[in-house]
Amino acid sequence: MRRSLPISLAALLLAAVVAPASQAATRTLWPGVTYEYGLEFTSRGPIAINVLRAPRPGGLTTLEPVLSNETIVGRETLTSMQRRLASQATTAGVNGDYFTLATGRPSGVLLRDGALVTPPNADRASAGVTTDGRLDVRRVTFLGSWRGVGGTRIVRALNAPPTADGSALYTDAYGPSTPPVPGAFAVVLFPFPTTTPDVDLVATVVELRAGGGAVPIPAGGAVLVARGQSAAALEAEAPVGTSLTARLSIRPTWGGLLSAFGGGPQLVRDGVALYRSGEKFTTSQLGPRAPRSAVGQLADGRIVLVAVDGRQPGYSIGLTSYELAKALVRLGAVTAMGLDSGGSTTMAFDGTLLNRPSDGRERSISTAVMLMYRGVFVPEPPSIVSPNGDGVAESPELGYRLVRPSTVTVTVRPPAGGAPLTSSVAQLPGTYPVPFPPTGAPAATGAWRLEVGAVDDLGQTSTIARSFVVDDTLGFLRVPRLRAVLPRGREIPISWRLSRAARGSVTVRDRTGGVVVRLLGGARLVAGDQRVVWNGLDARGRRLAGTYEVRVVVASEVGRSQLSAPIVLRKAVAPRR
Repeated sequence: MRRSLPISLAALLLAAVVAPASQAATRTLWPGVTYEYGLEFTSRGPIAINVLRAPRPGGLTTLEPVLSNETIVGRETLTSMQRRLASQATTAGVNGDYFTLATGRPSGVLLRDGALVTPPNADRASAGVTTDGRLDVRRVTFLGSWRGVGGTRIVRALNAPPTADGSALYTDAYGPSTPPVPGAFAVVLFPFPTTTPDVDLVATVVELRAGGGAVPIPAGGAVLVARGQSAAALEAEAPVGTSLTARLSIRPTWGGLLSAFGGGPQLVRDGVALYRSGEKFTTSQLGPRAPRSAVGQLADGRIVLVAVDGRQPGYSIGLTSYELAKALVRLGAVTAMGLDSGGSTTMAFDGTLLNRPSDGRERSISTAVMLMYRGVFVPEPPSIVSPNGDGVAESPELGYRLVRPSTVTVTVRPPAGGAPLTSSVAQLPGTYPVPFPPTGAPAATGAWRLEVGAVDDLGQTSTIARSFVVDDTLGFLRVPRLRAVLPRGREIPISWRLSRAARGSVTVRDRTGGVVVRLLGGARLVAGDQRVVWNGLDARGRRLAGTYEVRVVVASEVGRSQLSAPIVLRKAVAPRR
């Protein structure tokens, strides 16, 4: 059972892709960042789209790639990444690059804090976030080299196995050790500098390894592995004690980057949706309607992250790659790039899923593209708090979270006419509760507001406010969990209680939110116990089967509130006479 405000109706900007009719609901996650869910009904089937909107990257809200488990080897769910990062930032984001299922290695570039972790895929687009907050989508390639006591040699791979006659550099971002490479020769480098592109990376050879087995990668170090002719050169030109110089370059030169991540294809360029980008993708990857994810930037610098659900007939069929490109243009994007799709398509906020992955559960992925907020954060309270004893939304459970030492000012504003309560205190990073009701007396009905401001140890100021309504009018909704319905129906009792007079309506809705039958419409109800009976049939008298939602909505002198509860129906066979 849950309590919430009704979904508002809005037109999502997908006119050239889908039919005009749509449902959309918008939430503010933190200042400047919103989440919007839209459900469009088309002649081909419904399409569910999830959109995160954020300010131009920089300041307290940034756009960054996140690596699963902080290593290339292995995978992690998006919600797990967000929970892991909760002490560092409040996060919202989507899945990132394509990856190798067996190892978790991203298919393209990963650059974090100026350090190159994996190289770009020359056959696909890469996206970079620049120091001035631009999303720069382009095609780039990787060029690496090393030099010991001899000449300059080519490094063909970074944190990936070497080719038959090539060499590969493994950093501690790869994992605890290199994979075994039969016949390879390796040198251990320690300490190894940050892998900044186009900078000489000088390190000392501290150990030699022959035989091709797995080689431990020391924290803060690296391992250079070579095969064939390159192995002979490495053994001859990099003895223990050698000062070896490596260089990792992106071509053409890609300056001014804070971070970069792979994916593809490029979907929007200069405000135009691209039908073909010339990248290395198959028709089966781009052509069918499927779950899809993308990142884009608007003309004013704002960021959009999109996750379209798919492969779920009756809920969402998904989009083709080109349809996604057109949808992004209608959302205002002037540049955009696709990300991994299919079962990997995931969107989450603060450790909670926002979309419905097509696998039926959240898939472990390699990387994520995340909005990171480092100001004071207040979790969303229930829209309506109802302290009536039914166990649903009894308290707003107010609180806030800090990721840096800060001086915090908290103000609780009661309904009109009440005096606000304000306090200020210096606090370390952590999560802190805000007592409610603030005075200990029963909370007055009406609109309340919590305002929290913080100045952190870097002098950065952040503020966030959350509003909610105390309304105990509606409570104690009772709906049978399971009913077997006979061909002509069966009595299904639905009951609830009102603490004051109100107008009420009762509807039964399907999984898309559509009304299948209206049991009560705007009737005047007195305070006390209420009851309606449903026969398990829709508005046309047809038997229903599956999971549905019973929704009770009332409007009183305090405001509008709602309770809903699920019910599962199955068809029963009529007894023989």
